[in-house]
Amino acid sequence: MDQTNDILSRPQEDTREVVLRYEAQPAPVVERYVQPIPLPGRRKKSAPGTITPRRRRKGLRIFLLCMLALLLVSGGATAWLLLSGGGEMPADDGYGSYWDGRFEYRGEDGYSDGSAGATTIRRAPNTEDVRLVYSESHGKPLSAQDIYRKVNPSTVTVLTGLRNGTALVGTGVIMTQDGYVLTNAHVIAGGSECYIVTDTGEQYDARLVGFDEEKDLAVIKVEAEGLSAAEFGDSDTLAVGDPVYAIGNPLGVELRGTLTDGIVSAINRDVYVDGTTMTLIQTNAALNNGNSGGPLINRYGQVVGINTMKMGSSDTTSVEGLGFAIPISSAAYMVNDLIACGEIRPEAVIGISVSIAPVTLDSGETALTVLEVTPGGPGEEAGIQVDDLIITADGETLTSSSDLIRIRRRHAAGETLTLVVERGGRRFTAGVVLRALSE
Repeated sequence: MDQTNDILSRPQEDTREVVLRYEAQPAPVVERYVQPIPLPGRRKKSAPGTITPRRRRKGLRIFLLCMLALLLVSGGATAWLLLSGGGEMPADDGYGSYWDGRFEYRGEDGYSDGSAGATTIRRAPNTEDVRLVYSESHGKPLSAQDIYRKVNPSTVTVLTGLRNGTALVGTGVIMTQDGYVLTNAHVIAGGSECYIVTDTGEQYDARLVGFDEEKDLAVIKVEAEGLSAAEFGDSDTLAVGDPVYAIGNPLGVELRGTLTDGIVSAINRDVYVDGTTMTLIQTNAALNNGNSGGPLINRYGQVVGINTMKMGSSDTTSVEGLGFAIPISSAAYMVNDLIACGEIRPEAVIGISVSIAPVTLDSGETALTVLEVTPGGPGEEAGIQVDDLIITADGETLTSSSDLIRIRRRHAAGETLTLVVERGGRRFTAGVVLRALSE
């Protein structure tokens, strides 16, 4: 990854925003270990159809005590860099045995650069019967304590073993009671085996349903019933200044289930990473290595984002409180594609660009102005022209361009989006047959 990027900015020729150059770069927040990371797969596997009694809380306590002793002796997390390895850590009776070899802490990003090779985690079958559904409604605001009690049971530790002897530790969010878990693609990248650990210490082998490295989303599946599924909310309703919370495993398994809070610092923030633009929620809620794939939560206890990266400091630039999450509203169709076919299908498009803010008509209604129409695109074929006013989409009023995007994302390529359009004081209905972006 190039160490010099234009972050949170547009290209130089675009004068709509002030361009600031940072030497720091956004880095995925996933933890990389060589030792001592306990992988449940190191213990003897049960025969199919049997349940092995597990003393997970005891094992977890032993592990935490070991890590606490290391911290006290070595002077904190930064001292892990100085640990000489080769020796075995004591075996854990409930959590799994430890990895042998030298512990390697990689500093700011902890990111696997792909050198571990291809992702070969065994696959789970795809299905059209499971979908990520987010609610556009919500209840009353909750206290931080209530939010933690609600969401922490739906937050899991994701452990990915790599063939080169290292391991990645991230976070995941339980989507369904029968074991679908949402996380980041970089949490499982290069993995040959994958496990999750619930907040109660229950361990499950995980199979890979689908992932997309560019969108940084992955879905894994465990064989379980009765898991605590998260409630997902509409990220399009977020506004700058709204309180948000994050739950994850900062610096790995020893601090799992950590709650941090902050506000929404920006919405629809374009972040340029390795030539790819990701439109993300920006927050000052503390995100650290190990938080990747974990939930960003609104004041109602709904998961509205998947934490994916943070801006780190460099030798010349000090950076604090710049974390980023993938919005659930834009991720939903991608997640559903991963579940249905193991990959993200090209996004369906209208073939027009519209104003960000609406105009108010004499009737008091709001409408979006059409700024551009793609020649030969779905919009043009439906009769839409530049300067047309789009009043509703599928019967819903439009108060911003985000509304139109949100409604469009409910449709797959080949489906019809119904628009009410006004031109020269006259209204008509345009049925736009959406087309895949690549077509």
